[in-house]
Amino acid sequence: MTPGHGRGTSELDRLLTLSAAEGGSYRAEIEDGWAIGPAVNGGVLLAMVGKALATTFEGRSHPHPLAVSGYFLSAGRSGPATLSTQVIREGRSMATGQASLVQEGPDGEPVERLRVLATYGDLSRLTGEVCTTAEPPALPDPGDCLSASAGGPGPAAAFIKRFDMRLDPATAGWALGEPSRRGVIQGWLRMADDREPDPIMLLLAVDAFPPVTFDMGIAGWAPTLELSAHVRAVPAPGWLRVRVSTRNLAGGLLEEDAEVWDSQDRLVAQARQLARVPTQQR
Repeated sequence: MTPGHGRGTSELDRLLTLSAAEGGSYRAEIEDGWAIGPAVNGGVLLAMVGKALATTFEGRSHPHPLAVSGYFLSAGRSGPATLSTQVIREGRSMATGQASLVQEGPDGEPVERLRVLATYGDLSRLTGEVCTTAEPPALPDPGDCLSASAGGPGPAAAFIKRFDMRLDPATAGWALGEPSRRGVIQGWLRMADDREPDPIMLLLAVDAFPPVTFDMGIAGWAPTLELSAHVRAVPAPGWLRVRVSTRNLAGGLLEEDAEVWDSQDRLVAQARQLARVPTQQR
């Protein structure tokens, strides 16, 4: 059994608890509440596969995800899952692996949900000058933001309760039926049970916010086709600041960019995903 860094009581660490299975694979259990409607959130699946690869590389000087690219092949469901990993190449400072998450389908046959190719290394060893024009989003204090869990019942209610998510009122008009149509949602994020962020949690954070299509006046599930996440640093304890945005919606598809900043104003994760546009208009 692989516990979650000594935080065994955390909901996220229960999700990320893996047991050894045949052929070097792992078993996990996706509890109810990590889904939005019937489908498990994509960031949840990415974090699970990320943890499986981290376990595979454990003790081999490559503990942290640096770049993770996942292709979502079918919608994940609550229940048992099998995670298989393979080391493709291993060097001194970085290693590359691939992984997949499989569940049993309605007919009893295995169905692959997610396939990932990833590079791992040691974030604590990364050094060098920081040269960036990126700036953390300017947000009101968390107490002056809108709690996402105050929205009441809905297909995402149980998932949102796993977090303490505070939305910037300036980008949350869609919640009141007044979307800005600028394609931006931003706010504060931490786990509801006060679990501190770490590199694996960042793989969830990049896909935890409401779809940016909400701010475009489009309701409904925006299923992810592909998501690439870059983890830039081990996050400091405390609140994360998250900004998701889009600049191009065409042909029934959109890209969604995510930036995650830690409590020390460092850009600790970035992501881009390609998703399908829901058809329901607000």
